[in-house]
Amino acid sequence: MNSMKKTILALGVMTAGLVSAQSSDMRNMIKVGANVGLAVPAENASANLGLDVAYQNLVTPGFGLGIATGYSHFFGKENNGNNNNDFGVVPVAALIRVYPKQTGFYLGTDLGYGFIVGDEKVASNQNVDRPDGGFYIKPEIGYHNRDWNFALQYQKTFTGDKGEIGSQKYNAGAIGVGVGYNIPLGK
Repeated sequence: MNSMKKTILALGVMTAGLVSAQSSDMRNMIKVGANVGLAVPAENASANLGLDVAYQNLVTPGFGLGIATGYSHFFGKENNGNNNNDFGVVPVAALIRVYPKQTGFYLGTDLGYGFIVGDEKVASNQNVDRPDGGFYIKPEIGYHNRDWNFALQYQKTFTGDKGEIGSQKYNAGAIGVGVGYNIPLGK
């Protein structure tokens, strides 16, 4: 019953935010979204599924800066006898967006550090430690309007040569699509 109360409270807060979003200024906003993709190259993971949360301030009507985080879950796959474990990436990044027009296409990227979380080993049948993280980048091109963003994106956490098993390189990258909702914060 306790989780039911929390769910109702969370829905109430989100509803209040969405109702107030209709009349607020769009200069400062929280962006909440989801993404799905295919791991590339697909050596230790097959696909990913993630949630994104970001704060953005429109410095000018066509240029936004902010901070971004979230969680991307990578699904491990069997490769050359390695039973690769699932893992997650939690980015802490700067958000940069360029909006040539008020509605239409945009370009952007997130740059920062991606913390890799999950099982301590790369594969359940190997004794190789998984990397802790590395430089994180997530370039994207998409379509936006006042409320929504739809994007084609690539995300990558660079791990160097950590976590490699024989000829299998450790990969924490994916190409995919994302959708996000803008919640205005006012002036």
